[in-house]
Parts: sequence; C-alpha cells; structure tokens
Amino acid sequence: MSSMWPGLPADSGLDLLGHEILAEKAAALGKAGEKARLALARLKEIPKEDEGREAALKAAAAAVHAYFIQRELCGFRRHEAIIREYDIPRAVLVRMGAA
Repeated sequence: MSSMWPGLPADSGLDLLGHEILAEKAAALGKAGEKARLALARLKEIPKEDEGREAALKAAAAAVHAYFIQRELCGFRRHEAIIREYDIPRAVLVRMGAA
C-alpha cells in the first residue's frame, strides 16, 4: 500500500494521521446528515398554519446549511442529489439563500 504523501512509507505516522482525519471527516458528515434528516422530518410533521412551524423551518435550514458546509469540507460541491434524496422543501432552501 502506498502512502498518501509521495516519498513516505505507507506505515508512516503521517499516513496514519491522514486516515484518522478522513475517518473524522466521514463521521462528522454522517452526524450532520442525520441532524439534517431529523430536522426535516420534524418540519414535515408540523402543519403549515401551526405557530411552531417558523422555529422548525429555522432549525431545518440551519441543519441543512451545516450539512452542506460539511459536505463541502469533504470535497462534495454539488448538492442537487441530496436536495432530491432528502426532499428538502423550497422554503428551507430559500431561507438558506440557496434557491
């Protein structure tokens, strides 16, 4: 197995650190995705005329925004597939300034 950095042996401390960083990024991405999914599910449970809807909309927009930032930190720049997969409402995207 080759090192992530040319010229360094595969078992170097830097290679292990690189793998640890990738694992942490993946874990953070998974947590952010789950938070977004839960916030969107809570939003969908609240009727449009309910007075708690605005707070749920704000929470969903914040969670989705954090998820998008984490995706970008991991190198994923396009979010169209996630918008479809998570069925992110236009109201959330507008609040984020993304629509």
